[in-house]
Amino acid sequence: MAEAAVNFLIGKLTNFLDNEMQFFRDAEDEVRSARGQLEGISASLRVADSLEESDEEVRDWVKQLREIAYVTEDALDEFKLLSAHDHGVGFAGLFCRISCCVKNMKARYRTISQIQNINSRIKSLCDGHQRLRHKFSKAEHGPGSNYSDNTWHEHRGKDCFSDKNELVGIEEQKKQLVAWLVEGTSRPQVISVVGMGGLGKTTLVHEVYQDPEVKKHFMVCTWINFSGSPNIGELLQDIHQQIRGVIRQPIPCGADTMNIYWLKMLIKDLLQEARYLVVLDDTWRIDEWDVVKHALPNNMCSSRIIITTRNYDLASTSCREFEGKVYKMEPLPVEQSWKLFCTKTFQGSSCPSHLEETCEFILKKCEGLPLAIVAIGGVLATKDRHIIGEWELVRHSLDTEIDCNDKLKNLKRVLSLSFNDLPYYLKSCFLHLSLFPKGHRIKCSRLIRLWIAEGFVEKKEGKTLEEVAKDYFVEMLNRSLIEVASKRSDGRVKTCRIHDFLLDIITSRSTDQGFAEIAKEENREWPDKVRRLSIQNTLQTLPRNGSLSQLRSLNIFGVDKSFMNSVLASDMKLLTVLDMQAAPLTRFPAQVADWCYLRYLSFRFTEVSTIPSSIGKLQNLETLDLKHTNVTELPVEILKLQRLRHLLVYCYKNVSYSTFKFGFKALRGIGALQSLQKLCYLEANDENSSRVVRELGMLTQLDRLAILKFRKEDGRDLCLSISKLTRLRVISIASIDDDEIIDLQHLSCPPSFLQRIYLRGRLRALPHWLPSLSSLMKLHLGRSRLKDDPLVSLQNLPNLVHLQLIQVYEGSSLCFKAKTFKKLRTLGLDYFDELKCVEVEKGAMPFLEKLIIQCCKLLKKLPSGIEHLTRLKVLEIFDMPDELVKKLVQGGQDDDFQKVARVPEIYYGYWRDEGWDVQLIERSVQRDVASTQGSSMRSNEFPPCWK
Repeated sequence: MAEAAVNFLIGKLTNFLDNEMQFFRDAEDEVRSARGQLEGISASLRVADSLEESDEEVRDWVKQLREIAYVTEDALDEFKLLSAHDHGVGFAGLFCRISCCVKNMKARYRTISQIQNINSRIKSLCDGHQRLRHKFSKAEHGPGSNYSDNTWHEHRGKDCFSDKNELVGIEEQKKQLVAWLVEGTSRPQVISVVGMGGLGKTTLVHEVYQDPEVKKHFMVCTWINFSGSPNIGELLQDIHQQIRGVIRQPIPCGADTMNIYWLKMLIKDLLQEARYLVVLDDTWRIDEWDVVKHALPNNMCSSRIIITTRNYDLASTSCREFEGKVYKMEPLPVEQSWKLFCTKTFQGSSCPSHLEETCEFILKKCEGLPLAIVAIGGVLATKDRHIIGEWELVRHSLDTEIDCNDKLKNLKRVLSLSFNDLPYYLKSCFLHLSLFPKGHRIKCSRLIRLWIAEGFVEKKEGKTLEEVAKDYFVEMLNRSLIEVASKRSDGRVKTCRIHDFLLDIITSRSTDQGFAEIAKEENREWPDKVRRLSIQNTLQTLPRNGSLSQLRSLNIFGVDKSFMNSVLASDMKLLTVLDMQAAPLTRFPAQVADWCYLRYLSFRFTEVSTIPSSIGKLQNLETLDLKHTNVTELPVEILKLQRLRHLLVYCYKNVSYSTFKFGFKALRGIGALQSLQKLCYLEANDENSSRVVRELGMLTQLDRLAILKFRKEDGRDLCLSISKLTRLRVISIASIDDDEIIDLQHLSCPPSFLQRIYLRGRLRALPHWLPSLSSLMKLHLGRSRLKDDPLVSLQNLPNLVHLQLIQVYEGSSLCFKAKTFKKLRTLGLDYFDELKCVEVEKGAMPFLEKLIIQCCKLLKKLPSGIEHLTRLKVLEIFDMPDELVKKLVQGGQDDDFQKVARVPEIYYGYWRDEGWDVQLIERSVQRDVASTQGSSMRSNEFPPCWK
């Protein structure tokens, strides 16, 4: 983490030299010297970070370097805080300015003295760098590994379970992989087995590799272990020697000194006429694969290459190049996890009844990760089964056991490798996840905005910071460090999560490296200087040494009101992030307006109802999140926040069938907020609305615009504004009432990248430009009441995956034509008052997975042709005629039921007593016979399509 901290500081020093040196002429040489020295050692910092765990001398050097980076950052920010202070007007203001001038002079001298001292410490550390340079060089260029733990490579084979009894749940996986190896095309193919560390990729592939059918099928079989970052030359030597051994040819003289080019030629010649199987185990980087692939001949002998990796990018890239297949490893299901756990812990016997609760808790924490189950099972196997206290101790101390128990060191090492391999710009982002409680589902959009506010995201030419942060997020997903917890209907990731054991490891690193303090235990002292603080659940009091004067980020999860108030009363003048989502807050804390470094401020899901005019002092604010608060009006001073990028002020309220949104009153002058990217939800129904709608065209960085209470007369002005918003991806418009027309026909050139459109209100006709939107993925139309069939205009949209139509059409029939809606996956048809017939022609909607039909009182039969929707997984029938529902519930030989008998999930429900009563229709596994039972799934909840 020294690399991240130092690179961040170098950027800060550069900015300081460019913008603040008029206050620091006396220290300019010192600042430039400090920056120069840090730049001189920055090249070695990634190597130093990787050696930190195994070398005490390096660890101490890295720790000092981190501390200096933090101290320097604090000194610069504290001075800027004083120099930027506003002192008022008049005689009192003059007196204040004179007084503050003296204070600032003292602060300048103090800061100059600090920088001189810091510079001296940096020089000392640079001398230390000279002493350590031989270690860095050896680690980076030495044989067998690039800055990685060699002892790990020596014991890599321990990943493979040696005991056959511990191979649980791999038979079907093995069968699939063997089939891919021995069947199929004569061209070489790559089979990539991908997943997070500890899932058993190596174990599975090792079993496949040793299978007699596989050994018999291939002339040459070689197993190459990458293990993080091998020396490519030595790896090619290993491949060459293994092949020579298999075909019984002597190694030619001088082969051990050949360069990479000649080694690749030798290997290619040896394999040119052979049906070969090459296993590349624990492969990490695409550039390493690029070297090896050119050594493998593209013959026509049905050769195969297996790659095990944690990197999904590598898996997909290699398979595209060789027309291969990706096998994604998944955690063990509960039943198989329990079997493996009992095999390891109780030597195959059943779990004693008095230990079941404890063991179930421990197993749940393993989350189906075989390596974790085996490792912890090995620890528990040594415990006395009659002494429950020993087992409970393990249960309550698993977090610390991973760090101190020798039997769990292998688990920690496997999981830590993924972190060690990260580039520096991702390490901070990954450690940042330690701020969230275990089991917490983290919203992707929230995470991206937090990373930007923390300064983790680097600028890239041609991309916004949000786009770069999304790239970071995808890279972490592809490296199997985080996993998708839920997706939206158009395929976007909604929430993510991190495995508990991986979270334990990064939490430990986060604390050890001074990155963050995770406060969830009473009577635990904090470090002298806390930079990031996550307060979770049970904490009631601040520790005695709990100074927060250097705090940059405060994240609160589930604390009580009195403790929260005591925290907010602390001196936090350098605070950058204040995330109080769902905190017990009823008013905007007055002191927040004095924390002028704030970039991210969230009171989401609180009871805050008013925002004071003093918010205009937060000149650095980038995100203001007031979603699901009681705020309906913003002070005009909000327009001073020129750096504001995300303004979220809205809430939902459910009334009967419908979900209503409430936003904030339109502000004249909103065009001044020219950094805005997301604006939700603006209420455009007062005397200022026409002017405000025209000003929206000035917000050229907008990618999401949401407007409520829209009026017909503002349609032309809105179209003019939208035509200027070339970056717009999402637009949401709701009319002032369901009879008000939304007039968007004046838009001649819509933004070409529009991906999602939500329109609620009457339409005379669908916007003429809608069929031209080749990027459109999601379309939600409500209360349109069209006279003409909307499907005609929408059916050829090339990328539409979700279509929701609510009271859109007043006709009696709908027909989905063959070869239309080619990518549609979710379809909702709601409130079609006159609809009597729906037809699905063969070949229409070939990828449809979810169909929702609601509140169509005259529709008494399922769509004809629904049986053609062979990929349909979920059918939901809500508030529909009893005649239709009974056919599905009773089953039997009814035509309607037979059409959907093979759909895995069918739900039906009715609105009763201000809530939905939803049932799952239970059927046999064969799907040919149905029972007449209904299983209640959820109640008092809106169906998904209404949310």
